[in-house]
Amino acid sequence: MKFTQAAADEYVPDGLPPVVALAQVTHLCIAAHQDDIEIMAHAGIVDCLETSGKWFGGVVVTDGAGSPRTGPYAGYIDEKMKEVRRDEQRRAAKLGRYGIQIQLAHSSAAVKSVGASEMVRQDLTEILSGCKPEVVYLHNPADKHDTHIGVLLRSLEVLRALPKDRQPRLVLGCEVWRDLDWLLDADKVALDAGRRPELAAEMLKAFDSQIAGGKRYDLATAGRRLANATFHTSHATDRLAGITWAMDLTPLVKDATQSVREYMLGYIDRLKTDVAARLERFG
Repeated sequence: MKFTQAAADEYVPDGLPPVVALAQVTHLCIAAHQDDIEIMAHAGIVDCLETSGKWFGGVVVTDGAGSPRTGPYAGYIDEKMKEVRRDEQRRAAKLGRYGIQIQLAHSSAAVKSVGASEMVRQDLTEILSGCKPEVVYLHNPADKHDTHIGVLLRSLEVLRALPKDRQPRLVLGCEVWRDLDWLLDADKVALDAGRRPELAAEMLKAFDSQIAGGKRYDLATAGRRLANATFHTSHATDRLAGITWAMDLTPLVKDATQSVREYMLGYIDRLKTDVAARLERFG
C-alpha cells in the first residue's frame, strides 16, 4: 500500500504482509485519534476475537501531534508525541489482536479542511480498495469534536464513491465526544461492549500519555458503557453488561444524495417531538 504521508504506519500483529492482512478485514473502524477506536468499537473488536474468520482493522487518520500532555509527557515536542501515540496505538492493536492497524499521520487541519483533505480521501480510498468490510465504525454526526466530524465526512465521501457491490452492509456512527443516550430508543443501535472488560481496560491503559495526563479514559469509558446498559430501560433488568450507543449511517452511504446535516437533524427532530408529546400528555 502507498500512502501520502511519509510517517504513515502499517502494523500487523501476527506478521502477515499488510496487503494480505487488510484483505481479510471484516470489521473496520476509521477514527480520528489514537484511542478513539478502543472507545467506540470495542464490540467489533470482541466480535472478531470470538468469531472464526472475522478480522478487525483499525485506521487512525491523524498523527497525534495535538494530544494534551502533562506529567512525564509535559515537555514532549510534537514530533516526540507523535512517536508515543503511534506506539501506544500499536500496543492496543496487539492486545486486541487486530488483523491490521493503520495510522495515516495526517494533521487535524488537513482533515477538517475540505480544500486540503484530498490526500486524506486518497489514503482512505487506498484502504477501502484493499478490503471489503461487512461493518464499518465511524464517528457520529452529532460528535462535538471538530476533527471527529472531519474524519466522519471524509470517510462518508469515500464510502459513497465505492461501487455498490463493495459498500459495507452496515455503517455505524458511534459515541465518543458526545453520548448518544439522548437518541430515541427506536433510533439507537446497541453495541455489546460489556464483554471482555479486562481486555477493554488493558487496551485503554495502553494510552498512558493520556491517562498519566489526567484523562482517565479507561475509567470513564467503562462507566459510560455500564451506565448505558443500566439506564437503557426502566422496566427491565440489564440485558447487557455494557453498551456503546451508535446510530445507523448506512442510508447515508447507500444514497449519496442524502444530506448528512438533514439526516442528523431528523434524529433531533424526533427527540423534540417525543419530549413535547410526553409533556403534553401528562401536563
